[in-house]
Formats: sequence, C-alpha cells, structure tokens
Amino acid sequence: MTTWFTADLHFGHESIIRHCHRPFAGVAEMDAVLAANWNARIQPDDDVWCLGDFCWRDVARYGARLSGRKHLVTGNHDGDGVRDWLGWASVQPYRELKLAGRRVVLFHYPIAEWNGFFRGAVHLYGHVHGSRPATSTSCDVGVDCWHYAPVSWQEIEGFLACQPAA
Repeated sequence: MTTWFTADLHFGHESIIRHCHRPFAGVAEMDAVLAANWNARIQPDDDVWCLGDFCWRDVARYGARLSGRKHLVTGNHDGDGVRDWLGWASVQPYRELKLAGRRVVLFHYPIAEWNGFFRGAVHLYGHVHGSRPATSTSCDVGVDCWHYAPVSWQEIEGFLACQPAA
C-alpha cells in the first residue's frame, strides 16, 4: 500500500483550464487526462488524500472511475454534494497523519504554522495552484504542481529535501 496526495483536480470545471493555464482543449480532455493519470499510479489498496476541490459537481461520476481508497480534506469548492458522496473512505476539514515517523498536517489552504511546526512536521496543502513557494516542510500537492497526477509520500519527501529551510 502506498499513500498518495493530490488537490485541486476540479473535475468538470471548465473555467479552471483558463484560470490555471492548464494545457487542455476542454473539460472532457482535462477530466480524461486527470482520471488516466490517477489510475496509472494508484492501486486498489492505496490511500489517496485529496486536499480539496475535487470536482465541480456530479461527484459519483468522477469518483467511481478512480482507483484506491479516497479520502477528502474539504476545500472551498467541495459543497455538500461532494462531501456526502458515499465513495469517500473519510471526509474532514483537517487531518493529521504519521508517515515515516513524521507528523503530516493536511489542510486545503496553506498555513503559516501548523501543529508540530518546530518539531519537523510537514504541511501539505492545495488551493493556491502552485502560486506559493515550497519549503523544506511544506508544499502544494495540487495537480497543477505535479504533472496533473497524484504524488506519493516518497516523492514528497525527496522534493522537500531539496527545498529551502522553512
């Protein structure tokens, strides 16, 4: 089992293509690429943490096509219809995990300090579509930053090791 992270997929959201300069001709192409990239990486027994803004609407249509156990940390575009989908293994506004001996703080929004900040805890977020610089203890896991695919905890650890100190 591998633990994966992603955010800001915005399935079905046509205007996100223009807003974030995504390289897709339309929403159908974007949705197909996002789903194919997800399923190319995620196995059925993997955990995938989506840190918000999963889809514009019709969550079952998108969620049912994707592999893995899907967890949602809610974002500003995740209304009741998205939160209430029965396909989520869990739904919460904030979550803390322990991975490879480190506290990992999951929240849709980037925050300046988090629980365990001075003890090596890592903060993963979305929402900003790559507009904030990463540090040695925090990074944006949104699809706009990771080639439109989920990113593994191992990839994140390697990436953080190359970033400037927080």
